[in-house]
Amino acid sequence: MKLLVFQHIDCEHPGSLRGFLAEDNIQWDAVNLHRGELIPDLDNYDALWVMGGPMDVWDIEDCPWLVAEKAAIRRWVGKLGKPYLGLCLGHQLLADALGGTCGPMPTPEIGVLEVELTDKGIADPIFQGMTSTQQCLQWHSVRVAQAPEDAVVLAKSDVCEVQAMRIGLNAWSMQYHVEIEPDTVDNWGAVPAYAAALKATLGDDGLSKMKRESESVIENCLISAGQIYQNFMRLAKK
Repeated sequence: MKLLVFQHIDCEHPGSLRGFLAEDNIQWDAVNLHRGELIPDLDNYDALWVMGGPMDVWDIEDCPWLVAEKAAIRRWVGKLGKPYLGLCLGHQLLADALGGTCGPMPTPEIGVLEVELTDKGIADPIFQGMTSTQQCLQWHSVRVAQAPEDAVVLAKSDVCEVQAMRIGLNAWSMQYHVEIEPDTVDNWGAVPAYAAALKATLGDDGLSKMKRESESVIENCLISAGQIYQNFMRLAKK
């Protein structure tokens, strides 16, 4: 298997998922779109992961590469029908590229919070072996307001109805993060947009609060990341 990864900022890479890729000797290529790197020939890859970032799906003036990225996602999922996994911005981009809409949230989700699988999520193979409620890291103020017409909503929270979804039988995405590592919060907290949102939501000591909370759940997040990884790879090889 050969994996392609779209990245939008240096510090939002596949995180703990990189360890699982290394264990399985899976080759993966990262395209750093924010650095001007071009999307390669999609036909040369078997699976696509799209990571998070501080920009929004509509920021095409400041991030013109978003246009090409959305077109690539549309082709990958709709025409090529290959396996896709999107996290945070990658979740929103999947929705936007395939006819859904995204918009600002009245109340941002920032902190270690709980998401709940829907009945369809419990039955979906991407969450096989996982509990119906999960604690995870959230750091977003934009949500999928309307999922694409053929989307299946797999998880929700009190303030965000589309925390995870599936498109067709080959594309999955999650708004939240289970791929966190010990340095994730420090790295993301150094990004000006993330730092401002953190302070506005959790106060002046928001970074310390976030670090304490993430440390308390990081082992469970690693287990969840491993299960999602295994489930995705099993589905991708079918």
